[in-house]
Amino acid sequence: MKRILITGANSYIGTSFEKWMQQFGDNYQIDTIDMHGDQWKEKDFSQYDSVFHVAGIAHADVSKVSEETKQLYYKVNCDLAVETAEKYKNDLNGKNGQFIFMSSIIIYGEETNINKKRVITSETLPNPSNFYGDSKWKAEQKLTPLKSETFKIVFIRPPMIYGEGSKGNYQLLVKIANWTPVFPNIKNERSMLNIYRLCDFIKLRVDFSDSGVFLPQDPVFQRTSFMVKEIAASKGKKVYLFSGLNLIIYLLGYFPGRIGRLINKAFGSLIIEQGVD
Repeated sequence: MKRILITGANSYIGTSFEKWMQQFGDNYQIDTIDMHGDQWKEKDFSQYDSVFHVAGIAHADVSKVSEETKQLYYKVNCDLAVETAEKYKNDLNGKNGQFIFMSSIIIYGEETNINKKRVITSETLPNPSNFYGDSKWKAEQKLTPLKSETFKIVFIRPPMIYGEGSKGNYQLLVKIANWTPVFPNIKNERSMLNIYRLCDFIKLRVDFSDSGVFLPQDPVFQRTSFMVKEIAASKGKKVYLFSGLNLIIYLLGYFPGRIGRLINKAFGSLIIEQGVD
């Protein structure tokens, strides 16, 4: 039996993984722990084969936060992750263990452009464009020296995660699908990851006692317009895709300021090269 501890009791990914693993019955023991306060420090982590660290902060408007909030991101996304891994390794006292850290594709930066496809490859170096991405990247940098033959570390850098109850940018698409009867039919491409595919991916990393950097994604790239249409259809609504204004949308992508940023974020192409681990 594999024993897994999820650190981050109320996270969307952690909760989804815990529920998804129930189908495997007694082959896995899944425990969760709340990382608020200091009570978690009293728990013995040595009984677990893997610790899946999903405690973190995300989904804020990074352009409208205080310096105090920025520091909280570093405290939770970086410092807490490192402290948790150090405790786990110390509790193991030389025994085998695996620390799985939920990072993000955002460590490569958020820049997208409607007029130029951006492709993440195995050669792409992290280059965070905001404090959220930087907090995740700094955590990876500080966790890496803890790796050893007996202490495996897994970094998961997923693209946008979607599925029932998902948060973040996917919810923005849901709002658009609920609101608009028409949507531009821009032929962009986005790497995305279904929550259940992520859960299966995490299970495999545990099964194989893996170590390293992984960039899981769906096997097919998504188009923003198709997603909006499919979301609307799932709610019994119709969204008509309209190509007549595509040229104007492309031109707006060159505009400086907020309009250009919104266009490029919504319709830019950002993909992970297929086959990249």
